[in-house]
Parts: sequence; structure tokens; C-alpha cells
Amino acid sequence: MKRPDDTSHIETSGAPKARRSAGTNLSVDLTAVERVQAMVLGWYAVHARRFVWRVPNPDPYVVLVSETMLQQTQTARIQEKLPLFLRQYPDFSSLAATDNATIIRAWQGMGYNNRALRLRDCARAVVERFGGLLPDTANDLRSLPGLGPYTVSAVLSFAFHRDVVVLDVNTRRLYSRLFGQLTTTLEVMPESQLLHVASEVYPRGRSSEWHQACMDIAAQYCTARSPRCLFCPVTKACRSAFRLAEAVPPRVSEPSHRGKPNRIWRGRIVELLRGLPSDQTMGLTELRTRLFPTEEETDGPWLEHIVAALERDGLIDRDQAVDSIQLRS
Repeated sequence: MKRPDDTSHIETSGAPKARRSAGTNLSVDLTAVERVQAMVLGWYAVHARRFVWRVPNPDPYVVLVSETMLQQTQTARIQEKLPLFLRQYPDFSSLAATDNATIIRAWQGMGYNNRALRLRDCARAVVERFGGLLPDTANDLRSLPGLGPYTVSAVLSFAFHRDVVVLDVNTRRLYSRLFGQLTTTLEVMPESQLLHVASEVYPRGRSSEWHQACMDIAAQYCTARSPRCLFCPVTKACRSAFRLAEAVPPRVSEPSHRGKPNRIWRGRIVELLRGLPSDQTMGLTELRTRLFPTEEETDGPWLEHIVAALERDGLIDRDQAVDSIQLRS
């Protein structure tokens, strides 16, 4: 039975800024939508990437876990790590029952450890409020901790096969190039146009298949820096094919120490603590020595700041009286 069309669950947060001024719309041509749909779905039927989380009737729990993992982490790494994670945490109940230290250890190799804690907190809410079953409405999903607009849309489409728009950085890029007429690899449509295009182009009744197909094409052919137009399955319908000059995005500065971003150092600290037996701790002096064999004057104050931030984020516990640091249990 076909579900009613619902385009209200559109990902808008974190949208990349258009390289043109916000008030300048591009010339958009949607006359080839049916042709593009046939090309995309025909290609996907033969060439879809195979992942452990892509099955005809996926477990909503697996969809949520995989979508959380896929944020900021390569698909090849998730393909390897997801089965291990699911063996340890096969459902919401087992995930909800775990403590911080245990799940951070299980999250090893995927980075951005806060995601693990948010996922666990979400599992607790699902168990407490929905009996351990992920809800299938947008409002209920939005009410869960840690679920942003994109994740809500992805779960509705991929887990429950609802007719919704799913916009991520890949589909934004693909739609902009297909239906606009761009000149550089940095350009994307203004967000208002993207939302209109996205709601018009996906075939009703096939939201899950369509959006995963577009993500695959964008990841393999319509890449950010060097699009492979010669091999792309939708080149013949693309208004920007072979027209894009490669442009380098401006470098974004972020808080750093000794030439490396703080997020890298945070990950290294968690990794050092993750390697300790559960009944052992590490002092701040030892931690500083493990990070910096040769000390600089700024290392101490900087490390105090980073450790305090990790404690605020719920990743570690610190007892200053006895100089001990460990993963939070």
C-alpha cells in the first residue's frame, strides 16, 4: 500500500552555504525529471553498493545505528565495525543498559565519541518511552535526544519506507549539478531551490531506493572535487556535465595545538584511556607525557582545558585530589 506523500521532513540544518549569494536563484530545469528517475533507478538496480545495513526490510534499530555511524565516518569502516557493534548491542534494550566507558570502548575506530553517548541516550529514551521500538512518526523521532532533521528523514525513508525527502551533502551536490547549470565544483543551489527540487524529483513510493541511489552516484561519480562525468550514469541528462571548473574550498580554521586540531587530540586522549584496563586510571602528568614526549610551555594549560571539556561532555571522569583520569563509567 502506498503511503501518503510527505515532504515536510526535509533536512535543513547544517546545509552547506551556496557559493552564490543567498538571494540569487539558479536557472532550474525539471523537464527531464522522469528521464533522470529512469536513469538513476535503472543504474541502481544493477550497480547498487552492497552494505550490511542495506536489506529489503531493514531493522529500524540497525538503520538508526548505521546512520549515526555514517556521520563523519567512511562507509568502508562502518561495513567492518557495524557487525561487531551489533553483536555487542543487538537491540535498544542492550544499548540502553550500557555505561559510558563500555560503549566508548565499543566505538573504537569510528571517531567523534560523543556520537556513541548520544546514540546510547537515544536508546534509553526509546526503551523508556516507546517500549524498545523505534517510533515511525516524524514528531516522535524528533523528540528523541540526538536525532537531527537528516537522521529523522533517513530513518523514515530507509527504515519505514515513507515518502519523504532526504537531503545530505551528497544529494545536494547531485541535484544542484543535475538540474542547475553550474560552473565550478564549489557551487550548489540556494537552499530554497534545493528544497523545491528535492521534493519534486524523487519518485513517490520509492523514496528509500531513490535516495540511496542518488547517494551512491554522488559518492562514486559526482564527487566534490573531481566529478567523473565521462562515466556517470546520468551525464546525458546533467546540465553541468563537463562544465565544472575544479575549485578548492577555503580552508576553515579550528582550535589547534602544535599544528593539529583539538578534535584530533581529544580522540587521542580517549584512545589512550580506552586502552587502560577498566580498573586503572591515568594521571594528568602521565597523560601529558604520553601525548608529548618533549614538553612545551603551553602544553599544561592547554591540556587542562581539553580534559575539562572531555569531562563536561561526559566522556571522562577526573579526580583531581588523587590525580586520576579514566573513561566515565
